[in-house]
Parts: sequence; C-alpha cells; structure tokens
Amino acid sequence: MNIPFALKTFCASLLCSAVLGLQPAVAAGADDLGKQLTPLGAERAGNADGSIPAWDGGYTKVDPSFKQGGKRNDPFAGDKPLYSITAKNLDQYAARLSDGTKAMFKRYPESYRIDVYPTRRTAAAPQWVYDNTLRNAREAKLVESSAGPVPEGAYGGIPFPLPKNGAEAMWNHLLNWRGVSLAMDFRHYLMTADGAQVMTTDGKAVQEMPYYYQDGNAASFDGDYWLFRLLNVGPALRAGEQIMGRTNINGDKSQAHVYLTGQRRVRKLPNACCDTPTPATAGVMSFDELSVFQGRMDRFDWKLVGKQEMYIPYNTNKVQTAAKPEDLFAKHHLNPDYVRWELHRVWVVEADLAPGKRHQLPKGRYYLDEDTWQAMLGDRWDANGQLAKTLWSLPSVMPDLPAVAQLSSGFYDLVSGAWFIQNLYAGKDQQYAVVDRYKAAEFSPAAMAGRGVR
Repeated sequence: MNIPFALKTFCASLLCSAVLGLQPAVAAGADDLGKQLTPLGAERAGNADGSIPAWDGGYTKVDPSFKQGGKRNDPFAGDKPLYSITAKNLDQYAARLSDGTKAMFKRYPESYRIDVYPTRRTAAAPQWVYDNTLRNAREAKLVESSAGPVPEGAYGGIPFPLPKNGAEAMWNHLLNWRGVSLAMDFRHYLMTADGAQVMTTDGKAVQEMPYYYQDGNAASFDGDYWLFRLLNVGPALRAGEQIMGRTNINGDKSQAHVYLTGQRRVRKLPNACCDTPTPATAGVMSFDELSVFQGRMDRFDWKLVGKQEMYIPYNTNKVQTAAKPEDLFAKHHLNPDYVRWELHRVWVVEADLAPGKRHQLPKGRYYLDEDTWQAMLGDRWDANGQLAKTLWSLPSVMPDLPAVAQLSSGFYDLVSGAWFIQNLYAGKDQQYAVVDRYKAAEFSPAAMAGRGVR
C-alpha cells in the first residue's frame, strides 16, 4: 500500500499503525528489563511465526584464533540464504522493506538483490552496561538545551530503553554501545554514477566513548560522548590531513578541528554540524549522515511512529572478510553476494524540519534495531518531496566486546546515482581494535599539530 509521507507523519493512533504495518511497543516498565524485555529494552520473545527468534543472551563466543585488532571472521559463514528478494518478487516482500530499499530495486532491477538469512539475535553487552541501562530507565530524563532535547542523568548504558518519544529513541541510537576505546584502519570510497571507483580516504583513526567509561558516572560526565581523530595516509592528494571531533550531548559545545597540510596549521571548523559536508569523507557525506545519523537534535522534530518487522543488514561480518575492497563493489551498489540481510523488529522514527530551521533534506525516516538501538537504515527526502537518499549500516557481531556494532556505513544517492561507503576495513591488517583508554591529550588540537606532516 502506497501511503503518502505526510499521512504517515500524521498517523498516531493504533488504527493508523495497523494500516502502516506498525506495532505499538510492549507495555512494560523498568522492572521488566532483563525479564519480559532484554536488558537493553527489546522484546525478549520472538514473533508469532518464529521467523524472529527469542533473544537468548546474544552471541558472546570468541573465536580462539582471533587476535585483537585483526580480522573478525564470519561466525555464520555456513548459513545459506532462506530466499532472495529481487525486482521480480518485490511486491511479495514490500511491506517489510524501507522506501529507499524499494527505490533501489526500481532503479537497478537487473542487479540489485537482497539475500535474506536466518535471523540471529546476536546483540550483547557487558553486564555493567545492562546495570547502567536499568539505572537510566529509572533516573534519566529528556530536557531542553540550547541545542534541542538532550538526556539528563543518563550514563554508561542505553539512556531511554523504554522510549516515550522520537527524540529519546534517537538518543538511544546516538549513545548505542559499540565499545569504549578503539583504533581503526579503514578506507572510504565514492562510486560515481558511471561506476568509477574513487578512494577518497585511506585513514588511521582513534575513537573513544567517554560516556561509557566504566569507572565514571552521570555526575562526573562532562557531556563529550564521542571523541574521534582521523589521520589520512592516502590518497596522495590528501596524505597528512587530519580531522578531530569532540561531540557533546549539547551540540553547542561540540567541536571539530582540521589540520591543513599546506598551512601546517590547525583550524577550528565553524559549523561541524548537520548538512555541512564533513572533511572526514572528502566532503561527500554531511556530518549528520555519519553512522546513518549523527549530531545535534534541534534541526528536526522527532516522532516515534512504532515498531515494525523489517529486512535490515545484520551480522554482516562477511563484508569485512573480503580479500580486497573491490570485491565488494558492483557498479551501482554493494555486491549483493557479500551483504547479509535479516528480519528484525525495528523502531520507526520520523524527522520533520523544525520551525525556523533549514536543511537540504528536510524530511527523514530512521529504522532503529530494537536489540542494539542502532539506526540500520535511513531515508531522506528533499524539499520537493522527492526521496533523495537512502542510508545504510553494516553491523558486525563482535563477541570480544561483546556487541553488534556498526563497522561500515554509507548511502545511495537516488538522484545522481552515485554512492558512498565509509569505514571499509576489507583488505586491512588492523580493523576495529579494542585498546586501552587514551590519554586526554590524544583528542586535542595540540595532538594534531604534533603529528602534522608536509
């Protein structure tokens, strides 16, 4: 059924939810976490026909051959697809596909394909994250700040495992569990509409999530929840460039700096937000498209529409095991042979441009996996109401953390035909390494200047 975007935004009743294939959340309270619900707030039970199984604790079995920082193998390499969705049988599965995914079938009917595998609810987190999530359910609240709605009193876990509105659900995505201190080597690629492959970044990055310091608490947390620094070692044109970001819960306090090789100077970016192109992706992606959505919350009004069973990329370890990046690229999209899709329950959140704000893409819809709270898919519409871009995440199971966390992500431009993938680890000796906590100076302008070249 083709229902206009405006009608979907308007619908709030159970009747409308039923028409859209959406389900209201299970009525539960904080005491149900870890019982009727998983410790992070998902429904523990499977669905009616068993195609989504019950959650049984997630996947925490570490491969004995795994060495920290090395390639994480695909623990489910022996699985075979249950069926494939193509342009020919699209109508049979359309109710469980995002608008952006359906648009890809229509644009590339001969090559785009979704292989659907058995659903494996592998999401897991350390017990202390579960404990903090329960505390957040009882104590955290959403308050207004100069940069829009922000969590107060939340720390070290999912802030709102029982979300009451769209802003709370999106904060669950922004503060999802993905580890604390990490070192990463990856590449970014732009694929042009005619199929040319352009490596825009060959980077070495460090990342830290102070929100998840195990020895911290809400009282001592200063709001900087995501720290990131990237050094480009290639391509030659960009070698030596750096970018560093400190993302704060209050977006007005977030900062980003770049190191300019030609000037050998560090400069603060004036507007590291929203639809501004980010230098980390050579300007191909905007800041708020990183990880499907990233950044401040005041540009949009957020609406929690409900839950829906949907096909989403999941347990996509096979992507990272490819021998070389080129194995993953078809002409107009990712090679379907490498991308695992599964049926999962997702929270649907819609975004409409807030009064008095501006954005190149003023409407959006995001699909948050109920087990991890990560946005696995996102669709964005332009000012003319045209579906302009569909974003996607490629989450991998990482039992050493344990977590199911996004490693790579990207978008398909439905207007130009170009597409982009960031944080691609295939072919790298070091991928997503869990490391000891960094010194505070690691994420400072002085650190960038000290490592500056050329």
